Amino acid sequence: MTDSPPAFFPARARIAVLTCEPVGVLDYLAPEQGVRQGQLVQVPLGPRRVLGLVWGEGQGDFDLSRLRPVAKVLDAEPFRPEFLDFLTRAADYTLTPPPLILRMATRAPDLDQPPAARPVIVPGNAAPQRMTAARQRVLDVMAQHGGAGFAPSELAQLAGVGSSVVKGLVAQGALTQIEAPRDAPYPRLDPARPGKPLAPDQQAAADRLRAAIRAGGYGTTLLRGVTGSGKTEVYLEAVAETLRAGRQALVLLPEIALSAEFLDRVEARFGARPGEWHSGITRSERRRLWHMAGRAQVGLVVGARSALFLPFRDLGLIVVDEEHDSSYKQEDVVFYNARDMAVLRASICKAQVVLASATPSLESWVNAASGKYARLDLHARFGSADLPDMAAIDLRAEDMKPGRWISPTLEGAVRSRLARGEQSLLFLNRRGFAPVTICRACGEQIGCHQCDARMVEHRFQNRLVCHQCGDTRPIPQACPSCGVAGKLAPVGPGVERIAEEVATLFPGARATVLSSDLFHSARALKDTIAQISGGDTDIIIGTQIVAKGHNFPRLTLVGAIDADLGLQGADLRAAERSFQLMRQVAGRAGRQAGTEPGSALLQTHQPDHPVIRAILSGQDEAFWDAEAAARQAAGMPPFGRLAGIILSHPDLGVVADFARHLAANAAPLVQAGAELWGPAPAPIARIRGRHRMRMLVHAPRQAPLQTALADWLAPHKPPANLRLAVDIDPQSFL
Repeated sequence: MTDSPPAFFPARARIAVLTCEPVGVLDYLAPEQGVRQGQLVQVPLGPRRVLGLVWGEGQGDFDLSRLRPVAKVLDAEPFRPEFLDFLTRAADYTLTPPPLILRMATRAPDLDQPPAARPVIVPGNAAPQRMTAARQRVLDVMAQHGGAGFAPSELAQLAGVGSSVVKGLVAQGALTQIEAPRDAPYPRLDPARPGKPLAPDQQAAADRLRAAIRAGGYGTTLLRGVTGSGKTEVYLEAVAETLRAGRQALVLLPEIALSAEFLDRVEARFGARPGEWHSGITRSERRRLWHMAGRAQVGLVVGARSALFLPFRDLGLIVVDEEHDSSYKQEDVVFYNARDMAVLRASICKAQVVLASATPSLESWVNAASGKYARLDLHARFGSADLPDMAAIDLRAEDMKPGRWISPTLEGAVRSRLARGEQSLLFLNRRGFAPVTICRACGEQIGCHQCDARMVEHRFQNRLVCHQCGDTRPIPQACPSCGVAGKLAPVGPGVERIAEEVATLFPGARATVLSSDLFHSARALKDTIAQISGGDTDIIIGTQIVAKGHNFPRLTLVGAIDADLGLQGADLRAAERSFQLMRQVAGRAGRQAGTEPGSALLQTHQPDHPVIRAILSGQDEAFWDAEAAARQAAGMPPFGRLAGIILSHPDLGVVADFARHLAANAAPLVQAGAELWGPAPAPIARIRGRHRMRMLVHAPRQAPLQTALADWLAPHKPPANLRLAVDIDPQSFL
């Protein structure tokens, strides 16, 4: 952290304020009490007051009498100079307008409200005189959030009840209403509390991380360990060292459902719960955490990717758990990869970064191989647990009955686990019941009215759903095209269809489907995962959500229904993603010491495919070497650079004409040594009624890509209602 305080501007000084509005930076007069650089303010803009950030000295040369004064200085810590630098460089790297970056950094409610007491509902000491379903829902919400305080209206909303239900529970003593500070510091975590005993390789890795933190300065370490090797305990030692140094730590997780178990582990390790930042927390907690991060009154934050944009006062460590996970890439409004932004932010504030994964991204693997990142390896599972045995089931040799997707070999393996009281996981990375619904009379495939995509049948909800725009409709009885009834047929399997097959094959088994579309809230998903971990399920049927770090102690068998699914298509990362996903899913088996060794069976029509062979062999280094060599030969990331340009408009002619216009004026790209591919219709050419065109810019690794893109796009004003998005380092090409 820099020691110099932010610049101070006295009363009536000309200051530049970055607003959250498209106008960007405007000049204003500093208020009578003066203001510091990085201070959040309210400023007049036309008839409105808008949020802004004191960016620096005003740049205009017109008379001061024409300037309007700042209307209000918000009661919040000024952003540190290094945080302002991060926001600037993040905007420059992603080619995002600064107002959009500022919105991400101020994504907390009621920032303009002063600190004050507020009514808060907390658990009471009495039982309700009469329990009703509505009262039970309120008490369940309180319990699920660990007794955290709620505003009365917020508690009623979360429980789906009227305010009178909450008032009644307060009157009976089951809940208590108190006056509490709007923003209170978080309990201090105790880094002196001993952690779990570490194996020798864990201890060596923890010692290296602690030494790097004590030395100060920036550094990034790839912590690579097989699934179940205890990476979490290692990086928690780095968190403890950071807290001992009086600095703040941030742990990013790829999935909200992981946070419940992780928070329990942190509380056991440090004696208190950390701050939590994701879409599942309450509005009051979001505001509180935002303020406490800026005042250094929260030592550790556990959060989703957007937590990177919290205004930490002294950030000393960033951990990106499961760093390879695609959910760290945001592909809406602001296109950024949280893994890369974590490295950028740490380099600015002189912090350490730990990238943890059993199957690292090729980018991180190459950076470690080249010496840009340090690398630490954990080669064995913690304790006496063994890695699962992996084998392929050649579907060409199986006697598969029509309409069945669980092979006889996999069925037998599941039966043996049921007989031993162990859990099995059946994995298929496809939501819903069937990806296609076809009319056997006319051949029509039911599609979305707003998108060039087929509707997915979700039989549990009795709906057809578009996975692009979210549009739904009831499953029709007759074909919408030809009107013939009784001829609609689902084609292909989704997890719901596998669940139906499981119910037929194993009628006495308790089965649970884990798929993101089946849970109305993050809390419901957490509860289901806790029930599975507690042994309430015999067979888990899940999409990729099951691969994200969950620990199911009784799980000893993983069966991949279609290991070939991710190998299809022209995505340059198809092999990498398939390898990562299959290895991560397989790693859920046999994680508990003292249980039967785990097994992973991959159903495939291509047992000799190089990726399938690499998954089964366990020769990770050979796979990454081959993948890196292929990418390097093609000049593809991480050895070359890509940027996606996505154009959309309700009128196909308008978007096509503008795309051709941009392509015809691409001289700045050529001068920078880049190539322009396209324009071409996007693979999904229409979403939400907007026609989409894509272009791809390919450049050498050292080319000034952002500068060339800005020079190319700046002179060309898009037509009205045309959206143009720039995706630096794209992960998706849809």
